[in-house]
Amino acid sequence: MQDLTQGSIPRHLVQTTGFMLVMMVFQTLYFLIDLYWVGRLGTAAVAGVGIAGNVSFIVLAVSQVLAVGATALVAQAVGAKDQPLARRRFNQGLGLAAATGCVFVAVGAVTIGPYARSMSADAATATLAIDYLRWFVPAMALQLPVGVMAASLRATGSFKPVMVLSIISVVVNMALAPFLIFGWGTGIAFGVGGAAIATFVSVVVGSVLAVRLFLPADAYLRFLPAEWRPQWGEWRRMLAVGLPAGFEFAMMALYQFVVYSVARPFGPAAQAGFGVGMRVIQAGFMPVVALGAAVTPVAGQNFGAQRGDRVRATFRSAALMASAVMALFALLSHVAPQAMIGLFTGDPAVIATGTEYLRIISWNYVASGLIFVASAMFQAMGNTVPSLVASGVRMALVIVPVLVLARRPGFELHVVWYLAVATVYLQLAISLVLLRWQFARRLVFTGEARPAAAPAPLAVVLE
Repeated sequence: MQDLTQGSIPRHLVQTTGFMLVMMVFQTLYFLIDLYWVGRLGTAAVAGVGIAGNVSFIVLAVSQVLAVGATALVAQAVGAKDQPLARRRFNQGLGLAAATGCVFVAVGAVTIGPYARSMSADAATATLAIDYLRWFVPAMALQLPVGVMAASLRATGSFKPVMVLSIISVVVNMALAPFLIFGWGTGIAFGVGGAAIATFVSVVVGSVLAVRLFLPADAYLRFLPAEWRPQWGEWRRMLAVGLPAGFEFAMMALYQFVVYSVARPFGPAAQAGFGVGMRVIQAGFMPVVALGAAVTPVAGQNFGAQRGDRVRATFRSAALMASAVMALFALLSHVAPQAMIGLFTGDPAVIATGTEYLRIISWNYVASGLIFVASAMFQAMGNTVPSLVASGVRMALVIVPVLVLARRPGFELHVVWYLAVATVYLQLAISLVLLRWQFARRLVFTGEARPAAAPAPLAVVLE
């Protein structure tokens, strides 16, 4: 356990972000490796994995509910120096994750076929998406309790074990993927499905290794079977923090669904171009996502310790770091978009779509980075409703116009990209206003004076 309530905040952020970035690089390799090898199977295979990849946003939404709730509540308990409470919240999070994973597998078993067929531009793409999802869905379900374990460790300031586990898991995936996809050495080629099988095996390996971290009797967080039974009060607290954050990712999944739907008339190349572009953006956003993951435990422990000054200082430092990193990625997306898309496909039509997407959408990178930081601050304070409000307004202003415009003659995909850019800036403005209100209302502890703040119409909702 590392005490993040003492010492330099920028140093804590840089150190924890470094661990998280390494971990996320390897986690992202799960998808990039699949895409690299699958790209050798043709455009339909790339489109199929891209459609299947939309499910990852649903998984991320569910995982976000669990991980955000665990990180915030465990970090606050750690900051308050209450180890028994931290252990109880960790074990309750595990029980909730296990139950959720079982439901996810059951639902996935009956929906992957209809989903793939409704989203695909042709039957061949749908078949490949189904082949991938058969193994990908159980792999992601198993990832849910592992995510709670990792989130709880991060809340205690322990990042290195999570990083090591991620590296091991991805190395296993890297080693298995080509053998299972192409049948190297065995003559049994599973094609697109082989990529998902490799992911499943690697998640199993990572799960076994993660369990070992919580077995020692002297571990700060350890398995306590007596506390695995549902304690509805803890579940409600965890879901109150996590559900709004999860809904944000669910709205992103809805956005992906809408884009793939309106891109369907343009053919598999358009769907594949968008899918590859999204994977490139996911890779480029890793530094700011890692920073956000570092902000939550740092600010969360200080919030639990009632150090309002350090909570505010965490936001200021993280905002500067995020802006600098995202500005560099935006420049790269303008200078060399073709090269980044070309890493995953040689199809000129796919490259053209992906290049246009990156060049337009890159204008919102800096704003998106600041939104990530603001969202992490809401999580740290245990109130993610403001973040949901901001992202909900943005999604409504993108999805509704896109669905209307897509029915009109002459509709082009770049209309979606321009709408996405414009609405991100509105989301940023709403997030910053709500964050200021939350600082004024929540960072007032014994012995501190309440800062002056204008009354907020949403104050009751955001309590």
